[in-house]
Amino acid sequence: MHRSPNRAGAYGILFDNRFEVSPDKDLIRNKNFFLSVTYSGTSFPVIHGLLSELKILNSELGRLGLSAALVSDLLSQLLVIIGQWLRKVADEGAILSVVEDIGLTIAFVVIVFLVLRPGMKWMVRRTPQGGQINDVFVNAVILVFMLTPAITSIFRVFIVMGPFLLGLAVPDGPPLGSTLVEKLDPLVSGLFLPLFASTCGMRIEMLHLLRSNEYAKTQVIAALVTLIVKFLVSLGLPLLWKMPTRDSFALAFIMITKGVVEMGTYSLLFDNKIISGDLFSIMSIIIVLLASIVPLFVNVLYDPAKKYIGYKERSIYHSKLNEELRMISCIHAPGNVNSIINILNISSPTKETPIALNVLHMVKLSGRATPLFIDHKNHNETLCSESYSDNIVLAFNKFKRDNSEAVTLNVFTAVSPPNLMYGDICNLAMDKLSSFIILPFHRTWNVDGSIESEDQAIRNLNCNILDRAPCSVGILVEGHRKSIATFSSSSLPSGIAVIFLGDSDGMLDDEMLKIMRETRYIRYIEQQVHDGPESSSYLRNVANDYQLIIVGRRYNMEDPRTNGLEEWCEFPEIGIIGDMVSSTDFGGIYSVLIVQQQQLEVS
Repeated sequence: MHRSPNRAGAYGILFDNRFEVSPDKDLIRNKNFFLSVTYSGTSFPVIHGLLSELKILNSELGRLGLSAALVSDLLSQLLVIIGQWLRKVADEGAILSVVEDIGLTIAFVVIVFLVLRPGMKWMVRRTPQGGQINDVFVNAVILVFMLTPAITSIFRVFIVMGPFLLGLAVPDGPPLGSTLVEKLDPLVSGLFLPLFASTCGMRIEMLHLLRSNEYAKTQVIAALVTLIVKFLVSLGLPLLWKMPTRDSFALAFIMITKGVVEMGTYSLLFDNKIISGDLFSIMSIIIVLLASIVPLFVNVLYDPAKKYIGYKERSIYHSKLNEELRMISCIHAPGNVNSIINILNISSPTKETPIALNVLHMVKLSGRATPLFIDHKNHNETLCSESYSDNIVLAFNKFKRDNSEAVTLNVFTAVSPPNLMYGDICNLAMDKLSSFIILPFHRTWNVDGSIESEDQAIRNLNCNILDRAPCSVGILVEGHRKSIATFSSSSLPSGIAVIFLGDSDGMLDDEMLKIMRETRYIRYIEQQVHDGPESSSYLRNVANDYQLIIVGRRYNMEDPRTNGLEEWCEFPEIGIIGDMVSSTDFGGIYSVLIVQQQQLEVS
């Protein structure tokens, strides 16, 4: 039997050159089989791109869609490989050749996961923690990927399966996975992908819609029927498992979407003269229509923020006295750990007033495709060297031991894109029935008062949480520490100051403030001020007497006591007073906690 000279080229691994010479029934049947796989298959990269574009990658629906797409993609590729082997047996009776192909495929998988993957892990181990991986290692891995077509040809592996398995073998995250993404993604996504999409679009001839042959019409009908059946199956299964109707429809639309992977498939088939120009044009138009319509339907059907609307008043204000305070502390960097623990220590949890603490370590998604959510509850005693959050788990476990019977602890790690991290925080707050979320401020200061770091991604995250959180939110601004050298250990400030602004009669009517006035551990001070400068002057005089200052956010609220301060406000999201007392002009060594009560309407 004649074989294609380039057996691994394009999809020649499934079809040989006989398509160009004598297309008989057997060959048409093989072609139909492969086309049916492309009609029914789901591409993981396409689904990932869609969910990223819709900003629901780490939502419950997004995680479900990614899992389903990954399984579907693997099954489609396995189906193609098995179809290739069955074709060889049916057409050529080459059972020994098929056995040889199976052996080579197994050998390829063994080499990838038992030789190449351990080799890449060795490269990672040779890289200092937090450091950059050696460029020699990165270039070696890139070279292996560039040689993938030749390698898959040697092992007779389906050309799409080779890069797919190699990608799975790369250790995710930093330093190797993230470095590969940083080096390759701008070139691939920024240059090659737009060029490829443009050239495919230029090859579409609209006249084919009017004068397509009978075979192309039959295939288009088959593709549309397959699409409808796939939609109904993707809709029926979630409904069977009691998923909400709107979410089920959204998932069904996600699963039928097509994109650049399918466009590339039909382009290769057209280049190798396996399909005609009219079929290529019609299928390309279907792909473009699906890629345009599906996002609109999913946006209308699924809004993850809606579930954050509280069905119950869940805030510090509505928490009962002597009741367990359920709270979430978010960590971005090691420096946040001490800040959060200091605040918790100041709150002095006891057996009578305990804290249920959920710590969420936020890690930027880099070098892997899928978001990750880790519960460290069952891994406290078996921390591995590759864990994202070992030191954080150990630090908070020590805090729990120091406050036995007063603190219950759970530590989680969320690996997500920075612009979607708010979803992990809000979901955890909903699941744990939390009343309070503590977020680190996006700016930190050095000992001398200069800015140490400033992360706009964290600032955007904080703003998203303030808009969507199903409970109270606090943004913690660490003290600048520039004057700490002038204090002896005995003269360091202590205590907590809570700042209220309002009409005195209205404040006295508040039950909570009445309790505060009657409690001997609390000193209540009332100061009459008339405008912003007076407020600023008074707070500047008293702020350094305290270790922690708590203020309300009071966003977009006009008040005569803050008149004149708006124009100096650098960070509006923490409010005028919060921005003022946390600025370097005040120069205190205290920390500031800006609190926003639950904002969403209660249904």
